[in-house]
Amino acid sequence: MSNFVIETKGVTKTYEGVVPVQAVDHVDLQIEDNEFTAIVGPSGSGKTTLLNMIGGLDRPTSGSVKVNGTELARMSENHLIDFRLRHIGFVFQSYNLIPVLTAKENTEFIMLMQNIDKKTRDERVEKLLKEVGLGDKMNSRPTQLSGGQQQRVAVARALASKPDFVLADEPTANLDSHSTTNLLDIMARLNQEEGITFVFSTHDQRVIDRAQRVITLVDGKIASDIRK
Repeated sequence: MSNFVIETKGVTKTYEGVVPVQAVDHVDLQIEDNEFTAIVGPSGSGKTTLLNMIGGLDRPTSGSVKVNGTELARMSENHLIDFRLRHIGFVFQSYNLIPVLTAKENTEFIMLMQNIDKKTRDERVEKLLKEVGLGDKMNSRPTQLSGGQQQRVAVARALASKPDFVLADEPTANLDSHSTTNLLDIMARLNQEEGITFVFSTHDQRVIDRAQRVITLVDGKIASDIRK
């Protein structure tokens, strides 16, 4: 069994059409525990497609994706949904919060699906929302929060299930400079102090500057892989 939290071998994604598009082209990638890694590249380079395959949101056309040694392609759809629920945290560009739920309810949503008891949920949600600077916003709904605050709720939700790693797809794209700095400070601290692995797909130079490793995709292939 490998020591990598994420490992891809020859992973390829081809979208069929009049002209087939190879979005990801035979990518070999290994990510170890505790990394703070940015996957970068021009639009259409395959960043989000690769992230989606790592997270089990999309299946590769060929090749393999392993999370902690488990091959995702061999799972049934129901098994894959449960695996994502218990092992992978997601932070999306569009936040994906449920509008009718409060910050507390959004954060605990995945724990409810995991059948975690109320006392544990309450304690973990309070701790996480305080960590992301929203201890006083627990009862606020998304419409009552700024974009930066909504994204911090999304980070708390991603961490609530205690995932093996967090995948963040353009998490700062809709944020101003102040909110971006706050969010990156929070995620860097969680990475350093709690050992949480973060993998970003990003165009944002501010994220790239903070990353410990920068993987550049061009035309679906790894063009460079730099550790700082």
